[in-house]
Amino acid sequence: QVQLVESGGGLVQAGGSLRLSCAASGRTFSTYVMAWFRQAPGKEPNIVAAVTWRGDNTYYADSVKGRFTISGDNAKNMVYLEMNSLKPEDTAIYYCAASAVLGGLVRAFSEYAYRGQGTQVTVSS
Repeated sequence: QVQLVESGGGLVQAGGSLRLSCAASGRTFSTYVMAWFRQAPGKEPNIVAAVTWRGDNTYYADSVKGRFTISGDNAKNMVYLEMNSLKPEDTAIYYCAASAVLGGLVRAFSEYAYRGQGTQVTVSS
């Protein structure tokens, strides 16, 4: 099993920044890709960004390219999401997730067997 705990969410004004952190524990060696998803009220979770534990490949949703940066610290089992130039449409619950699926940066929420409890990000206009 892999346990994931997010932190760093909160309320911020449009144009501001937040840094989300995800602490992973347990059988992290069984996972290959870490990702951040977000879920707005009444909507399905959508991938925001993903990174391999090796750090050699990343993916970003078009809506966050140039504003968000995902990074991982393999030695500390930590994954981060740096969010800049935040917009009201970024408001959502953000989930850290881990996938053991081989073959690249999978994007479907269903491919991520391990997920955290989520942290709320609210961007006011």
